[in-house]
Amino acid sequence: MRGRFRVLSSVALASVVLAAVAGCTASDTDAGGPEDRMAPKARAYLASALDVMEKHALVTEDVDWPKLRQDAFAEARQARTPSDTYRAIRQGLRDLNDEHSTFYDPEAAPENLNTPADDLILPEGHRLAGSIGQLILPPEPSDRVAAPYVRSARSTVAELDGQGVCGWIIDLRSNHGGDMWGPLAAVGPVLGDGTVGSVVYADGKKSPWTLRNGTPRQYLDKWGPAKPLARPAPPVAVLTSRRTASAAEAVTIAFRGRPDTRTFGEATAGVPTANASYELSDGALVILTVAREADRNGRLYNGPVEPDVEVPETRGHDQALEEATDWLRKQKACRRAP
Repeated sequence: MRGRFRVLSSVALASVVLAAVAGCTASDTDAGGPEDRMAPKARAYLASALDVMEKHALVTEDVDWPKLRQDAFAEARQARTPSDTYRAIRQGLRDLNDEHSTFYDPEAAPENLNTPADDLILPEGHRLAGSIGQLILPPEPSDRVAAPYVRSARSTVAELDGQGVCGWIIDLRSNHGGDMWGPLAAVGPVLGDGTVGSVVYADGKKSPWTLRNGTPRQYLDKWGPAKPLARPAPPVAVLTSRRTASAAEAVTIAFRGRPDTRTFGEATAGVPTANASYELSDGALVILTVAREADRNGRLYNGPVEPDVEVPETRGHDQALEEATDWLRKQKACRRAP
C-alpha cells in the first residue's frame, strides 16, 4: 500500500511507503455471527483501509475506533472481494465527520487525479477603473497541470502590472478547490515573500507555506521565480463566496494577516483542511484529512473563513466587487492613480 500527499488542500506532494499490513486486528478477525461471510482477502483489504484512517486521520483522537470498525465490518459482512468493501470504507470516512475525506475506486481515481490539460480553465485578469487589477483564479485540479496555470497567471499579473495597476482584487469566488500550490504561485508577486501560513497536524507539527521570489519554495526549481511587481506590497482585496473551498480557502488564509488587505463577500465553504491520498492494493484511493490550516500569525481555522466585509451575492449586481474596488481606491497607493 502506498500513501502519497496530494494537495487537495495544502499538503506538499510527496511519496512515502507505508508498512505493509501484516494482518488484521483481533476485532477485525472475530467472526461477526452466522451472517458474516467475508472472504479473507476482503477482510484484509478493509482492515488495511481502516488502519490507514486510524493512523493518519486528523480527528483520530476523537473517533470511537472500535465502534467505527465494528460498523464497517458489519456493513461488509457479505464481502467476497475488495470492491465489495468500498461501501463500508465510504461509510467509515463519513463516520469521521471531518467533512473533507473521501474515497475513489480504481476507475474514479485517475479521473480525479489526472485532469487533462485541455480541460484546464486558466486564470484571467481585468484592469478596472481606478487602476485596479482583478485576477480571477479558477480551480487548479493537480500539480500535473499546474505549469500552464502558473504561466497564464504570471503573464496576466505582469501585463496588468505593466499597465500601472495600484491595487489588486484576488477573486476566489468560483474556486472550489483542488491543488493550492498553483494558485499560490499565481498570486505570489502580489502576496509577497515569506511564510504566509502553514498546515498543522494532529500532533502539533507544522509544515509552513513559504514563498521565495513569488514562488512556493518547493516549486522554485520547477516554476522558477516570478517577475516582481513594479509597485511591491500593494493593497489587496480578496473576494470569497460559499463556493470558495479547500485549496482556495488555503489561499484565502495566506492573505490573512497581510498588511493592507481585506476580504469581501461571503464566508467560505468551511473545509480549511489539508488532505493526503493513500493508494490501496487495487489502485483505489483513500483521500484523508490529515491537517488543519493556520495563517501567518498562527491562527488555526475551523469551519468557514469569514470575510472582513460581508456582502451577500445577488443576481445582476456584483456588490462585492464594487465594494472591494471602492475600498482599494481609498488606499494610499491608489489615491493618485489615473
